[in-house]
Amino acid sequence: MSQFIRAIRKWDLVLLMINTIIGAGIFGLPSKVFQLSGTYSILAFVVCALVIFNIIICFAEVGSRFDKTGGPYIYILEAFGSFPAFIMGWLLLWSRIISYAALINLLVTYSSYYHPALNHFVPRLLIMVILTALLTGINYVGVKKTTTVNNFLTIGKMVPLVIFILVGLFFLQPELLSFQEMPEFNNFSSSVLLLVFAFGGFEVVVINSGEMKNPNKIVPYALIISALIVMVLYGSIQLVSVGTLPGLGNSEKPLADAAQSFMGDFGGNLITIGAIVSIVGALNAILLVGSRLLFALSDEEQLPQTLSTIHEKYRTPTVALFVFTVISLIIAVTGSFIYAITITAIIRTVMYAMVCGALIKLRKQDKKGKEAAYIIPHGKLFALTGILFSIWLFSSSQLVEMRDVLICILVGVVTYWIYKKSKGI
Repeated sequence: MSQFIRAIRKWDLVLLMINTIIGAGIFGLPSKVFQLSGTYSILAFVVCALVIFNIIICFAEVGSRFDKTGGPYIYILEAFGSFPAFIMGWLLLWSRIISYAALINLLVTYSSYYHPALNHFVPRLLIMVILTALLTGINYVGVKKTTTVNNFLTIGKMVPLVIFILVGLFFLQPELLSFQEMPEFNNFSSSVLLLVFAFGGFEVVVINSGEMKNPNKIVPYALIISALIVMVLYGSIQLVSVGTLPGLGNSEKPLADAAQSFMGDFGGNLITIGAIVSIVGALNAILLVGSRLLFALSDEEQLPQTLSTIHEKYRTPTVALFVFTVISLIIAVTGSFIYAITITAIIRTVMYAMVCGALIKLRKQDKKGKEAAYIIPHGKLFALTGILFSIWLFSSSQLVEMRDVLICILVGVVTYWIYKKSKGI
């Protein structure tokens, strides 16, 4: 079997994780979360950060056991077997496709800041097709090029956010930061579930372990460092948004509107450009990890073998890349950003619970010699807590969204059965 080039280094991985986590959620969600929880949306960010960090700790240990492409799919394959792994891989694949569709739609929405005509169907379609073709080309020519572009885009997205925070802290209005009116518990829980989308993304970067240098050592480090950086940024951003924008709950572009309120047109332009750079960076990362997930499913003979074809020169899974790109673009033409991210968040909660469960199962298998390079103290307690958090978040979902996730699972089951039958297995 052809091997990938191991070109992703420690700080490349940190920046890749930051890039994937800081996609577009933080540019679109502050107002949505404020609608549900008011000023307590700041606390919702803190609670979600703690929940996600608990789960990241579990990922750090489990991820340190593996050095091949596949991430959570491979973890669950090792812990629970072929069928559960396929279902998880299938859900994870569709979460990437849905995320791509949601983010590229939000990119066009932010671009309309400069001209409302960009919200019309034909301009939207042209932007989506041209940008997707460009990013596919970057991913086609190899992981080194993709990583270089990623590093540039990650720094480019962080600079406007840091400026937004540092300047905004001087314009906080104390009357907007009142915590007198408490939200309903269900609304607060729904806020945290929505924020899973904003904090998520770290789990898919580990899919690229087959292209990392010393993944057993750098994966735990990158997970923890990137998570801490993002948590500080996110909490500060929500504080500034709530404390400077009186009409936050009604804003379609909350960060741009908040920045404009205390920095004028310069602030609006700064955040709009930052949002566009951020989304482009996230889209680039999604194509990178999504194509590798398709490759992993194919490499384990759970999808057609053509998808694991590696380009002789560039060492990239070209067929998987093109298939993933085409499906994502088709889904992107229609769809709602908020609905899409809620579906993705539900899928993530299922995956988080299964990976936390995998930590417990893999520890029991350690007697067979498959020990982790990074072991967390009281790991089983963290894993059980992560499972409970995941169940809490899942219970906050709406029935219609749970239904759609179940439909996705059923389609996956049918696909699995048909492919096995066609192979005579």
